[in-house]
Amino acid sequence: MSGGALSDWLQQGLDRASDQPLYRQLRDLLLQAAMQGRLPAGAKMPSSRVLARELGIGRNTVTEVYETLIAEGCLHGRGGSGTYVADLAGDRMPEPEVAASVESEAPPALSQRGKLLREGAGFSPHQWGAFMPGVPDVSEFPAQVWGRLLSRAWRRPPPERMTYAPPGGLLELRAAIAAHLRDARSLNCAPEQVVITTGSHQSVDLAARMLLDPGDCVWLEDPCYWGLRSGLQSLDLDLRAAPVDGEGLNCALAEHLPPPRMVIVTPSHQYPLGSVMSLARRQTLLERARRWGAVIVEDDYDSEFRYGTRPIPCLQGLDRGGRVIYVGSFSKTLFPGLRVGYLVAPPALAEALADGSAELYREGQQITQAVLADFIREGHFGAHIRRMRGLYGSRRQILRDAIEKEFGGALQASGDNAGLHLILRLPDGADDRRIAAEILAAGLSTRPLSRYFADPHTAPSGLLLGYAGVKEEAIGPAFSRLAEVLRRHLVL
Repeated sequence: MSGGALSDWLQQGLDRASDQPLYRQLRDLLLQAAMQGRLPAGAKMPSSRVLARELGIGRNTVTEVYETLIAEGCLHGRGGSGTYVADLAGDRMPEPEVAASVESEAPPALSQRGKLLREGAGFSPHQWGAFMPGVPDVSEFPAQVWGRLLSRAWRRPPPERMTYAPPGGLLELRAAIAAHLRDARSLNCAPEQVVITTGSHQSVDLAARMLLDPGDCVWLEDPCYWGLRSGLQSLDLDLRAAPVDGEGLNCALAEHLPPPRMVIVTPSHQYPLGSVMSLARRQTLLERARRWGAVIVEDDYDSEFRYGTRPIPCLQGLDRGGRVIYVGSFSKTLFPGLRVGYLVAPPALAEALADGSAELYREGQQITQAVLADFIREGHFGAHIRRMRGLYGSRRQILRDAIEKEFGGALQASGDNAGLHLILRLPDGADDRRIAAEILAAGLSTRPLSRYFADPHTAPSGLLLGYAGVKEEAIGPAFSRLAEVLRRHLVL
């Protein structure tokens, strides 16, 4: 393409009324011309002065475009002799002699691991309102207090707080979390044992990656949170379902399973059933873990919100052998979008897990961590927990009353001594997945209980109903709408 023909072609392509800058348009057009062969390899480009005059644009614009395309490898300069089109085909793989098959023209496919992860996904685009389980009332968060602390932290932040976080996270936050856990949850921990993560998912992922090899056996409670199961499946582990009853995980009923390298439990408030692991079961699990050489991951899910009694001491507080990794987060106690969690590692593993976190995830957000540390140290966190515990307890009772009003004793609620949800038990044979889908279509959110079991076909039927994110006056009317859907499916 001659210089004049190039200018004419570029004039036709430039849209001077467009919001896109002329610099960007010219760069894209010249790149397109080179890729399509309009500008053959080795062709000399017009000088920036000439092209600018012919296009009626500033010479600086053309010069900047030439420099950009030289940096991208589309053009190259020859000292003193001008700018030339590079050979863009030089690095391409030679075309095969045989025509490509239809399969080779298909877009990249997911791996088997990716397919399994996607097929088992249970996340919901709806994360607010009646009756989404596991969601706190974020509208009650003391945003003004947080904003004041955030403004203070940003006033004159030390430069090191605007870089990647040190291994384990900001020490001030680790110390604040350790002090809170010693007081509120009876943990045995020092700040150096705390590793800051983005939440329970990442904490478990870190522990699994650092302590397990592909094929290692992991016991998961049955039922358990499906997101945990999906994440661990992607690590090629041997996942086994360990049965849960009214006293938590039952090692006696799991005798037929291979000895695990890791056991993941929710002893203080089993998710989703709500049962509490008895002291005898806790001691048995600790003894078995010592015999197996296994580590226990204790997910202290919703432990801060217990109604009628004080929070139950954690399993880690009973551990004398350094077998328990304690996992927690601020997603339910503050707000999910904060994306701050933590694990408390045994002293022998703490430094390795902190190093592993720094290498795998390259965490930052030190300003947020500093604000959270101040929020805890200045007493705002404890005050917020106490206020929300009373509020959620009231909403829990209103939902129970609504169930009683609509169904009397025909349907039973359970698992609500702690946490942010209860389970509405359905008659045997009820298709809780279909019912949950129709409830969603009616503008409400629930979770089918069978979804949490390893084998949903033999699982009991029920619905998880979250009450924390629903205003008191909205609970009764919302449940009446849900009850209409239930009556279409149930014979009571």
